[in-house]
Formats: sequence, C-alpha cells, structure tokens
Amino acid sequence: MPNLSVGKAEAGRVSDDAGFLELRVEELLDSVAARTPAPGGGASAAVVTALAASLVAMAGRYADPAKIPADLVDRADALRARAGPLADADAAAYGRYLKARGMPSEPHDLRAEAMAVALTEAIDVPLSILQTAAEVADLGRQLLLNGNPRLHGDAAAGVLFAAAAAETAALLVAENMAGLPADPRARRAAVLAAGTRAIAVGVQPGAS
Repeated sequence: MPNLSVGKAEAGRVSDDAGFLELRVEELLDSVAARTPAPGGGASAAVVTALAASLVAMAGRYADPAKIPADLVDRADALRARAGPLADADAAAYGRYLKARGMPSEPHDLRAEAMAVALTEAIDVPLSILQTAAEVADLGRQLLLNGNPRLHGDAAAGVLFAAAAAETAALLVAENMAGLPADPRARRAAVLAAGTRAIAVGVQPGAS
C-alpha cells in the first residue's frame, strides 16, 4: 500500500465506496479496474478469501458428517463472514494512510505519528486476510482428505483460491513492512504463507 503514488483527487475516492460485497459482480470488477487506489490487491484478496470459504463450506455440506470435524462447515461460514468486511477494512486503511501522508509536513511529530498509526493498520489488515485465508485452506485440506469425492474439485478450488489470497496478502504485508525488518509480524506472515503454499502444492495432480 504505502509505496503506491496517487494524486489527492484520487485519494479522496478511497472511502467513498462502502460495502464492496454489496456490489454486483460486474460493479465490483469495474471498481477494482478503475483508476483509483482502492479497492486493490488487499481488498481483492479478502473477496477471494470469502469466495474460497464459500466453496469449502459448500463442499463440507456434502461430506459425510462422520468423516469430518463436526464444526467444519460452521467454521467455514464464520471465515467467510470474517473475510468479507476485510475488503472494506483494507480500502479504509489505505485511505487513512493516504490522508496521513497528505498532512502538512509541519508539525513533523504530528504527521509522523499519524503515518505510523496508519502504517500499522496497513500491515494488520492484510495480515488478518492472510490469517483467514490460511484457516480456509486448512479446512479445505481436511475435506480433500475426508470429504465427498464428488466435491473434490470444489474443495481443491477453495484451497487454491485461499492460497492465492494468502500469497497476495503476505506480499502486501512484506511491502508495507519494508522499513520494519525486526517486526515479528513479518515472520508470522512468512510462516502463514509458507504453510498455505504447502497445502496448495498438495492439491496439484501427482502430489504425494
């Protein structure tokens, strides 16, 4: 987020849109494609995570209840509900960062403090997307092992979507933390992304 350069006129449009999940699919796609700073990669990753959770929940509803955790479907539904609002949260966080960056350089302390607070949020939101996507991928993995074979493709799609969202969110976390190498959130993001990546590799044909 912070390394993107946009004009103030565009920055003002970040917070104008509310409820990305309330848009029609075509409207959402148009919104992402528009020459505006948000929704961007983070919001898109959140929407993809919600879609991945939906696929996992659907595949779970076709599974033999005796072969999967009793709460798997409820957890998938809860992750979908958690992921959706993160799309709006990501756009809002970016808007606040742009607002802080556009503050007068003096007094310096006030601007620096606002920038620091906004940057923390710009890290924490994609990290939450990453955490959610990682949990979705793990639920999908359980379905691939013990779910309904007829829904294997849907469960696999859920895993792959979640993995793509996780990789995206991890990249955003890393970019936003470029000046904070010692921050423990960097390590957490790397571990979550690696674990989700391993699950996705196991989905591929021929994987052992």
